[in-house]
Amino acid sequence: MKKSILTLIGVPAILLTLAGCGNSAANLESSADSSSDTSEDANNSGETSQFILSTFGLSQDIVEQDVTTPFGANNNYDVVLEVGNAAERLSKVESGASTGIDAIELSQLQADQGASAGLFDTVTEEQVPNIANLSDGAMEVYENGAGVPYTVNSIGIVYDPDVIGHDIEEWNELWDEEFASAISIPDISTTFGPAMLYLASDYKAVDITSDNGEAAFEGLSELSPNVVKTYEKSSDLVNMFQAGEIEVAVVADFAYDLIKESNPNVEFVVPESGTYANYNTINIPTTAENKEAAYAYIDWRISQELQSTTATSLNEAPVNTTVELSEEAAANKTYGAVAERAQSIDTKFVNEQMADWLTKWNETLNK
Repeated sequence: MKKSILTLIGVPAILLTLAGCGNSAANLESSADSSSDTSEDANNSGETSQFILSTFGLSQDIVEQDVTTPFGANNNYDVVLEVGNAAERLSKVESGASTGIDAIELSQLQADQGASAGLFDTVTEEQVPNIANLSDGAMEVYENGAGVPYTVNSIGIVYDPDVIGHDIEEWNELWDEEFASAISIPDISTTFGPAMLYLASDYKAVDITSDNGEAAFEGLSELSPNVVKTYEKSSDLVNMFQAGEIEVAVVADFAYDLIKESNPNVEFVVPESGTYANYNTINIPTTAENKEAAYAYIDWRISQELQSTTATSLNEAPVNTTVELSEEAAANKTYGAVAERAQSIDTKFVNEQMADWLTKWNETLNK
């Protein structure tokens, strides 16, 4: 029987990334004037007002150290973090339960869902000048309305060569009989769950958009004997590897270091045939009260200074083209050659199919 690590919670979510220090009060004053008079007066007078950021819970101590504390100190804001599951945080914004949030960080898939529902303001280059420095892929995500990307990540295969006795090079090896009940893959409810459908459709040599995922589920059904567990948090993979429950996993690049820390023998490979990318983005809810602060925060989040810092401290691949990483800093990131072979996921298409896919996923993998 296959089992999901956590209860399936619905639309894609997961784990991830953050960091930095930056913009001045002058930047805030030059941003669009849509924040409340109270917060603007407090900011200009040197008094501290509140800025609420909804974000991922991973590496929160580093996020506070490198990103939010410096931002708050430089702009006279007391930054309050609302952390947790991305799908739940998005649902709270949609329901109105999260009034007061000034900016929200989400995966691309969920950001597109929120944008399609009209939950977010449009952010312009005039308000956030560093948008001009976005990479081509990040700019495409921004222009498609999913928010302002601040990092890109992609999936690869992590495995212990000492346990399996050889290296893994390509995705199709996951279907080999030698890996019966030995693999863990991201659940459909996670950021990279839909990427598994794309990979399964590739395995069947069918364009997933041509049949709405029918071939993909055939591929997943064939993979099913090898999948002992699906996971919703990449941190769960640490225990699964240590306990010998799994030998191989499909995982986002940003989580590899976490697994490697506890399991020094594991290796990470991004197949030469390609991978699938996700951009984490920042959006401003239409109900936000401190929009000038939100513009300044986004500009800082994608600045050269902060992107250079978080590339190391948070293992975030930069989206600002003025950032240049050393070979060591670029390792295991969606950067350089890996970024060049990373394919996009059509998030609008995925969101349209998600209700049907959730049912089929449970029938196929979570029996």
